Order: sequence, then structure tokens, then C-alpha cells
Amino acid sequence: MASSLLAAKEDEGKNDEKNNANQTRRSVVERYYTCRYCIDVFKQKGEDQCILIHSNRVCIVTVAQSHSLFTQNHKVKNISFQVSQDINRMNNKVSGKSKRGAQWLGVNAPLCKVTSDGGKIFTLVSCVKGQLIEVNEALIENPNLILEKPQTEGYIAIVLPRLDEPALGTHNLLTEEQYQEKLKERQSETQNI
Repeated sequence: MASSLLAAKEDEGKNDEKNNANQTRRSVVERYYTCRYCIDVFKQKGEDQCILIHSNRVCIVTVAQSHSLFTQNHKVKNISFQVSQDINRMNNKVSGKSKRGAQWLGVNAPLCKVTSDGGKIFTLVSCVKGQLIEVNEALIENPNLILEKPQTEGYIAIVLPRLDEPALGTHNLLTEEQYQEKLKERQSETQNI
């Protein structure tokens, strides 16, 4: 009897440990990346982007949950990496350790154009200065990935800031706390209208 009570108590303890482990388990993005935000890109209210910065300085450019694509319930019709008549981000061919052939991007360099089902075109930009390592070609086949899984399979591009100026490439981005504060300000402005 005592051994069965002891075994039941051990099982209960293991279940508690499993429940606690499941509650504290964080995603890869949460564990290894720092989120930074660029809001109101090109002074367009609600066109917010998120940059996931890894400790090795690699930046993954994504759409923030506060972007108009989300807040206005747009569906994505198509995504084009042809950002101008002369520049197609799909032509970016990178090779070797020094990332030869990578396109250099400024903070406001367009990465892609997203066309919504209503015909509105959103231009998503780099937000960081550096080399374009890759664009997410999966978005061509399945453009709604940008809305369904923005921080994983729906990322826009991977950018590598210069080694000698990693802070310069990301200094203009907001921290999570600053971003949340800006969202609160934006919400209170809309309520006061």
C-alpha cells in the first residue's frame, strides 16, 4: 500500500514537471533571437516590421504583428521581389565566406512588394544596413505564409550587417518595450479621434 502511494506520488510529481516544462518551453525564435522593430516605415502609419537579430548578428526581416496587413485583415494576393525596373532581389547570388555577389542594402532599401487582395501595394524594406544573404522564395509559391507564419517560414529576407558596424545597422530599431509603448500611444490616439 505504501509503495503504491509512493509510486502515485512520483507519477504526480513527473506530471507536474512535464506541465511546467511545457509551459516554459520557448520557440527557437524566442530563445536565440532578439526582436527589434521599425514602425511606420516611410511614415506610413501601421506599416511596421520586425527584425529578428541573432547573437551572430544575422538579421531576419519579418512583418510585425501590428502591420496593416494584419490589423486590416488583408489577404496577400502576390509578393514580388522585383522592386524596381532594374532591381530584382531574386537575382541575389551569394557565394563564399565573404558573401561575394550579395546585394548591399541601405536601411530603406526595398526588399519586396506585397499586393493585397484589395489591390493595395505594401513595400517592405530592409530596416537594417548590410548584405542581402537570401530572400524567401517560398513566398512566391505561397504568399500567405507572410501572414500565417511571419517569424518562421514567412520571413522576408536574411540580412548580414557589416562586421565593423553591426550597431550602426540596428541602432534605429525599437526594443520590445519601446515598441509596445508606441503601440499603446497609437491605440490611445485612435481612441481619441
